[in-house]
Amino acid sequence: MGQTALRPKPMPGREPDGASPAPAPRPCSPRPRPHAARRRGRRLVNLLFAAFVGVVLVLSGIGLGAMGATVIGPGAVVDPRGRPAPPSRPAPPATPPAPAATLGVQVMDAGKPGALVVGLHVPGPAQAAGLVRGDVLLVFGTTRIDTAADLVRAVARARPGAEVRLTVRHRSGGFEQVTVVPAVAA
Repeated sequence: MGQTALRPKPMPGREPDGASPAPAPRPCSPRPRPHAARRRGRRLVNLLFAAFVGVVLVLSGIGLGAMGATVIGPGAVVDPRGRPAPPSRPAPPATPPAPAATLGVQVMDAGKPGALVVGLHVPGPAQAAGLVRGDVLLVFGTTRIDTAADLVRAVARARPGAEVRLTVRHRSGGFEQVTVVPAVAA
């Protein structure tokens, strides 16, 4: 007799109408699972590799740290082997560095000779002189500018506060000479 929605299925092990229970399925013979052994072996190899790498990193870190360390002893510098370091000469009095100059521009190499202005610091010397994004700086003072690095070197040699003539090619193609006063770089 077929099962319908009105008659529930019998509980396992109990058959309707006193029928004997169905025989239990025979367990399958254990088959080897080669993929499980490979996975287990791979886990072991990964674990051993990770442990090896960790040991190498720790040992190399300790070795490098000990090689470059200088130990401060009581009142004197002592090298790592325990011997006092030879006395050093007193340092000459420090001279204050000359103030660095800046134009307040961000430049990159143009495809042609010159440095292409890609950004301006507002307010800044370049913005006060009338430069805009897209201008190409060709000459700074008497120095010809072929690359952005040339402009950086020329501005570094300039004295802050001194007027400098700057030759500019605008995006429209026109040339103009402007006077810019490099500021002190902060």
